[in-house]
Amino acid sequence: MAKTRPGVSAPKLKAGKKGLHSYTIRGTNKIVRVGDCVLMRPSDIGRPPYVARVEKIESDNRNNFKVRVRWYYRPEESLGGRRQFHGAKELFLSDHYDVQSAQTVEGKCIVHSFKNYTKLENVGAEDYYCRFEYKAATGAFTPDRVAVYCKCEMPYNPDDLMVQCEGCKDWYHPACVGMTIEEAKMLEHFVCFECSEDDFKQFQNGFHASPVSDAKVESKRQKR
Repeated sequence: MAKTRPGVSAPKLKAGKKGLHSYTIRGTNKIVRVGDCVLMRPSDIGRPPYVARVEKIESDNRNNFKVRVRWYYRPEESLGGRRQFHGAKELFLSDHYDVQSAQTVEGKCIVHSFKNYTKLENVGAEDYYCRFEYKAATGAFTPDRVAVYCKCEMPYNPDDLMVQCEGCKDWYHPACVGMTIEEAKMLEHFVCFECSEDDFKQFQNGFHASPVSDAKVESKRQKR
């Protein structure tokens, strides 16, 4: 694995460097501090900015500023590539570190935990999320397993609409239960096929189905 991101050269630190607590992005009033997440300029025109977490800020005796960063990878930059359950704003925190010129920092962003991201009412251009750490050399993820949902048994993608069954409380993609997105948005109640069959069997055997008329289905994904 290369020591620098493709298209980004890493300057060498010179003698006489000193550690700093913050750095002001050139041409702005935005202050970057250690621990902040930043957008970094790629050399290839048309590519989205790289995303990194600032681990250290230094300057030398010529007042050249450098940042040591830990890279976030986008799904398409990983060995396995982008998959269906990866959200548009999903990033992986890698074990890949670099030292870069602070002049390549274009702006700041926020990388939320997956849980906090799903609670956002409005997702801004600078909002991202991370639920996996990624080893760049091997392509391994931590954690290596996450909860799956729906008949398709896929991890949750916060970009996708899902509906919750009032019976089993599981979540389903509309397409997996024979609905369009528009139909799902109009739902007031939803019971999956398996729960509908169970209720019918209970009725045949002389038992009453559990009442679900008071439980309203939400089309917004919630943690089970």
